[in-house]
Amino acid sequence: MTAQTVQQGDLVTVIGLEVHVQLETDTKIFCGCSTEPTDEPNEHVCPVCLGLPGALPVLNEGAVEAAVKIGKAIDADIPEETRFHRKNYYYPDLPKNFQITQYDEPICADGELEVSVEGERRTVAIERAHLEEDPGSLQHVGGGGGIDSAEYTLVDYNRAGTPLMEIVTAPDFRSPDEVRAFLAELEEVLEYLGVFEAERDGSLRIDANLSIIPGEEIDGDGVDEIGEDALESANRTEVKNISSHKGAQKALAYEETRQKNAIQRGRAVEQETRHWDESRGITVSMRSKEEEKDYRYFEEADLPPLQVSHWKEEIAIPELPTARRERFQSEYDLSGEAASKLTSTKQVADFYEDVASEFDPDLAATWVADNLLGELNYRDMEITEMEGRLAEVTRLVELVAEDEITAKNARETVLRSMLDRGKEPDEIVEEEDLGKTDEGEVQEAVVEAIDENPEAVEDYESGDDGAINFLVGQVMQKTGGSADPGDVNQLLRAELEE
Repeated sequence: MTAQTVQQGDLVTVIGLEVHVQLETDTKIFCGCSTEPTDEPNEHVCPVCLGLPGALPVLNEGAVEAAVKIGKAIDADIPEETRFHRKNYYYPDLPKNFQITQYDEPICADGELEVSVEGERRTVAIERAHLEEDPGSLQHVGGGGGIDSAEYTLVDYNRAGTPLMEIVTAPDFRSPDEVRAFLAELEEVLEYLGVFEAERDGSLRIDANLSIIPGEEIDGDGVDEIGEDALESANRTEVKNISSHKGAQKALAYEETRQKNAIQRGRAVEQETRHWDESRGITVSMRSKEEEKDYRYFEEADLPPLQVSHWKEEIAIPELPTARRERFQSEYDLSGEAASKLTSTKQVADFYEDVASEFDPDLAATWVADNLLGELNYRDMEITEMEGRLAEVTRLVELVAEDEITAKNARETVLRSMLDRGKEPDEIVEEEDLGKTDEGEVQEAVVEAIDENPEAVEDYESGDDGAINFLVGQVMQKTGGSADPGDVNQLLRAELEE
């Protein structure tokens, strides 16, 4: 992305992210408690995740495998050895008063992720990604449910100990829109890796650090040339409690405006931690911003150093979204827009390739990207709900490809009935009598339409090409919609030109 020229009076937004990703494992990171969601509070807990005296952690191999996959996907350095530390702080959802995390020896460092921002590709630097345990969750009750207004707070420790990967970016973002684009790309990558379940509540949470820097403090003339001195001298706020791409965009847009207004009015921006109150669409001050020294990190004595070298060699990752998009464009000759739709999730991409293996790739793209996804979106359904029904979709495309039914009937009647009633395509075609009318019957309907509509014929012969559409409609009525409109158009023109 090309750096924008900065004028002396400009205020430049600088944003860095800490993205907390719940890893998809059957059990928690340091104990055998289930990570399955449950409505019953404090059901999946044990002495380890409750931090009871004498309970010892045991590292979950699945969490390490997921971390290595993420490291490979973001092209990060993965060390030969890594270790865990204790991050000490008190909070009600952290029962043992410290969090087992990684400090100066993370499992991934110096990575990057390429994203598309307003049609341009740019690279976001990822400083580190480390493993840690999730704290529990708080439910603020009464007073509108806000952290600053609740009457009381309930604590649920079911989430405590769920494996987390914290992904920390460089301060490379210059707008809330860029942040949203990055989060969308990151979530796609995580889903392709199979280490993340987006539908799980709280599976991706964002803390964002935002600073506003005056233009005269920036080295050079580009917003990508902000010097370390300018970054260090700028007060920043950390915005917490963001749980979605859209939420991040809205929270940071609010915070950006709040800070710029303060600066323009001559007020100082406090370095603090703020809470994003989604219901009110504002950020609320929580506390002054902690510094690294406040956490008193020290090595976790109950976990030995982790040797990572053999994991790096043995663990492979699948083809990632960007590479698959590029391959779809070159291999199947798809447009960039179609390739993006068809790689939006791994399930969609796999579904498309299964259909494209049997039919023309363009036809398969139309049916998966436009027709099927369009109907699923309308019903608020996911492609995963079509699992086990690939054969039905393939059969529907086959009926169209072999000219047994019209594309219109296939889309508007058969596909919709498949989704709404769960019936198979051949059954629907028979019930609705949707088989294509044979050419002789269509020709007969064409002649009848011409004989019965002399005014439309006269308009067409006078140069009104739109009149042919009226005649096509008449033929389609006579054939019960089972004729192909394109074929009817050609037959009409041929008949009228004789």
